[in-house]
Amino acid sequence: MATARRFDLVLFGATGFTGGLVADYLAAASRRESFRWAIAGRDVGKLARVRNRVAAVAGASVPEILEADAGDDASMAALAAAATAVITTVGPYARYGEPLLRACAENGTHYTDLTGEPQFVHRMRERYDDVARRTGARIVNSCGFESIPPDLTVLLALQELRRRVGDKVFDSADVVVKGGAEGGGGFSGGTWHSAILAMASAREWWLQRPAEPRDSVHAVKTPFFHERHWQRWAVLMPTIDPEVVRHTARVRGDYGHTFSYGHYLVMKNPAALAALVAGVGGIFTLAQFGPTRRWLLGRRAPGEGPSAGQREKGWFNMHVTASAAGLTVVAKMSGGDPGYGDTAKMLAEAGLCLALDGNLPPAAGVITPAAAMGETLFPRLVRAGLRMELR
Repeated sequence: MATARRFDLVLFGATGFTGGLVADYLAAASRRESFRWAIAGRDVGKLARVRNRVAAVAGASVPEILEADAGDDASMAALAAAATAVITTVGPYARYGEPLLRACAENGTHYTDLTGEPQFVHRMRERYDDVARRTGARIVNSCGFESIPPDLTVLLALQELRRRVGDKVFDSADVVVKGGAEGGGGFSGGTWHSAILAMASAREWWLQRPAEPRDSVHAVKTPFFHERHWQRWAVLMPTIDPEVVRHTARVRGDYGHTFSYGHYLVMKNPAALAALVAGVGGIFTLAQFGPTRRWLLGRRAPGEGPSAGQREKGWFNMHVTASAAGLTVVAKMSGGDPGYGDTAKMLAEAGLCLALDGNLPPAAGVITPAAAMGETLFPRLVRAGLRMELR
């Protein structure tokens, strides 16, 4: 990858709701470590207002402004060529994400986004994984609440499990891991639109999705159970998270002789859990039909988001149990507002990690947070205020 880049980091989408939170975080981070950065988007006037806001942070570096349009391949290529790493918050990614991701893969530029859209991730992996591996680019999807907490907490648990049983036993063991997510917080209009559109295309995706590789990495399919280590009831959670964790296992190749992972929504009250599942099922059904889908999309406009007060009340816990050779390790990551406050922190620190940190794992391609950054990301997450625990 070329070393002489104009910027260490470029944030594309800084004028959006989540992009603005990432810009604020990067400005604060620039007081602690030195990096050259820019904010990019279509509307230079709005970008100037973001720059003026973050410039008011005492001691912060001031980002430059780059005019860039996701619909213009030349501007995406110029953006990618100018940066060591790029952060993009411009979604839905299935609609707007490919031009920038392609430009980063072709230019050897590291890339992070917030997508929870499995269709998009699979399509990008099929098209650009080989390209990115040739150029040395780490193309890292899902660097927010989806899917840094499960991916990195699983890595934390497995490192401790390996330490306790020893390398030889661990490498020959059948490793079984379960992850349980819980939390509370608001969501933005952009997230609402992405979720509804993802639900609308889920049936088509399910019929056309690629088969899981026949290898040593498997899914845990227990649909509903009580996990005594978490003191929670758990129901399978059909998000992108389990696919991310299992792809990490394939890329890293150090998750035991066989590796199985299941991802769950967890709550203390089984009745409340059942009600939540029923509510999501109802929204999913409405999203399948044009008139009701348009009604759902009209409930919240893109660009709207929860207030600072609402975000302050947000919280999440990511529970993980990892078992092998008769031993179980319990790990946990916890933090604040999962959808926006802490997601912005995770995304920003992932971008900074790719742009600035040495000692990263050797993997390149369209990969995952734990495969691309590994334990190098741990201290950055802790610095951002996330808590990581082992039992």
